[in-house]
Parts: sequence; structure tokens; C-alpha cells
Amino acid sequence: MADGSKAVFWDRDGTLMEEVHYCNDPAKVRVFDGAVAALASLRSAGWLNIVVTNQSGIGSGRILMAEYEAVTAEFERQLGGLVDLVYFCPDPSSAPTHRRKPSPGMLEEAAAEFGLDLKKCWMVGDKDIDVAAGKAAGCRTIAVRTGYGAKGSGVVPDETVDGVAEAAAIILQAQGC
Repeated sequence: MADGSKAVFWDRDGTLMEEVHYCNDPAKVRVFDGAVAALASLRSAGWLNIVVTNQSGIGSGRILMAEYEAVTAEFERQLGGLVDLVYFCPDPSSAPTHRRKPSPGMLEEAAAEFGLDLKKCWMVGDKDIDVAAGKAAGCRTIAVRTGYGAKGSGVVPDETVDGVAEAAAIILQAQGC
């Protein structure tokens, strides 16, 4: 059981599941191999698994709220109930708020809700905005080479790995630090 003071923040699209541009169909949800085992190993070591995802398709009218909810339900089902909470930001990129990554608002909101020490937390994602949000919140950061991460990064994360299994291994190894 998670101890409540530390969490791994996960981006959704391109990090835990295959990138689907404006995913609005649960049939297109494909969680990456190794994601369930990675989240389970972190959970058993006391980590919360929290997803923070920009969903500008909602704000721009490309995704209906009911479609987002159906995709999220399938995503969580495929991850076997190992996600503690999903925070999403529907802001279109043309009108961002403090919640939209690269701003740290969703991470700060989770920290307040769960009593997290953000310095003990990690942010894992495939885009520069994920790494930037983690850094802005004071988290350690990991970039994965899945999704958009295969294109490289302009923001320097603490670690760069091929996927979620390697990210979880680094977090578990660093746990004693």
C-alpha cells in the first residue's frame, strides 16, 4: 500500500499507452507492454501512481467528455486498477491555464490532495512538456523514448529510458536516496 508521501506522475498518451492523436475511441487504447508490471512494482513499494494528462481535444471540441471518460475507463481497466487517480486538463493549447503542462498545476493539485512531498516524486513522460512540468513542480524526471519521446528532447530530464519498465526500475533503485 502506498504511504501517501510519494508518487510517480505519469503522462498518459505515448507514455503508458500508445499515442493515438486525439484518442476518442476506447477500442484504440493499447497500454504498453510492461506497464501493468511497472505500476504494480511501484505500488507494492509504496508509491502512488497518478496520471496527469493534457486533453486539449476536449477544449477544442474534438473529443466529447463522454468519449474521454470511456477512453479513461478502458485505460484504467487495462492497467488493472493500479492508477490511483487521473488528473486531466481540457484547456486548448491556445488558451492554457496553470493546470496545463508544461505548467505544474496538476502535480501541485495532487500534492495538496494527497499530502505529497514533490521532492520525493517523479514525473515520467514522453514530451518536453512532461519533463518541464515535473521540473517546475520540483520532481525528479524521466523521459521515455515511446510516443513522441522517440524524436528526442530539448528539455533535459534526470534520466532517459526506453519505456515504463525501465522508468520503474530507476525509481525503485533510487528509492533509498
